[in-house]
Amino acid sequence: MDTTTRSGNGRSLLSLLNIATPIIQAPMAGVSTPAMAAAVSEAGGLGSLGVGAMDADGARKAIRETRALTGKPFNVNLFCHAPAVADAAREKAWLDYLAPRFAEYGATAPASLREIYKTFLADEAMFHMLLEEKPAVVSFHFGLPPQEKIDALHAAGIVLLASATSLQEARQIEAAGIDAIVAQGIEAGGHRGVFDPAGYDEGLGTFALVRVLARHTGLPVIAAGGIMDGAGIAAALALGAQAAQLGTAFVGCAESSADAAYRAAFSAQPERTTTLTRAISGRAARGFTNRFTELGEAPDAPAIPDYPTTYDAGKALHAAAKAKGNSDYAAQWAGQAAPLARQLPAAELVSQLKAELKEAIAGLNARYGVGV
Repeated sequence: MDTTTRSGNGRSLLSLLNIATPIIQAPMAGVSTPAMAAAVSEAGGLGSLGVGAMDADGARKAIRETRALTGKPFNVNLFCHAPAVADAAREKAWLDYLAPRFAEYGATAPASLREIYKTFLADEAMFHMLLEEKPAVVSFHFGLPPQEKIDALHAAGIVLLASATSLQEARQIEAAGIDAIVAQGIEAGGHRGVFDPAGYDEGLGTFALVRVLARHTGLPVIAAGGIMDGAGIAAALALGAQAAQLGTAFVGCAESSADAAYRAAFSAQPERTTTLTRAISGRAARGFTNRFTELGEAPDAPAIPDYPTTYDAGKALHAAAKAKGNSDYAAQWAGQAAPLARQLPAAELVSQLKAELKEAIAGLNARYGVGV
């Protein structure tokens, strides 16, 4: 299988990103760490930092910590969601709905909710920090920043990626001059990258989305969602992706900041299922089913406040329950292929993925007698 397909500007994605293998560790805000990103980059892939929930100083610190561990490229991921619109009545109704759950753990629901972090669209300090630090790669989730910021980041020599869940979003990314598209299928763990959460979401699967974007855009495509091993990477490459982005696969790594309960969820018996929920954060995100996801599906559930305001309540309820030894309200994001997860150090996982990819390609060649 040829993984050096040329992009519209004549360079392969691996050359553009300056990496040796078509494996990208997903950013995963709250789970990824400098140690994880550095280990993946050192192993030949592209490590990533999820800084969307940080302020500029926190993001700068994470970038510098990663640079202290590796001289190789890594990705810095930002959130480009629309700023939350305060709605006191809706927020009060949601807090009233959650109040009995807080009481179960001897806690009181917050009196009000706040927008717990800024969108990159309104964070000038983050923008200027990026221009100063000049990470090799920056990626966007939930949409795109203004064109002048895209142009300025490009002028600083930064390679830009952006997530798309549909052909329409991919065409916006291409028109903006972004370098490559992360095709996020419905199988993916964590937050859906839809540009407009109030709009129609077709819920395309990773393989269908990758094939559509490879056929109908001129940009390199990175497959994301439900890919956990070398066979999955090989399948994505066969469909036209130039690399695969894996997130859930890295949650169990030693370098991950996932807590013990989150790690245990991957080996829980019977196997835990995943679902898309807005109840925890205010935007659709895929994670393990738990009492919080059940609250969001209940017929008497009120309207959910905007993202990330809802997350303020979600984090508070989880903290109250966790203080009593209960993790039933945690945001344990995971993709549909979570049963394939392994708990290995990040560099060892990348090495295993590369070996599996090679084996998968060799197996297909041997089986069908043709190059794949």
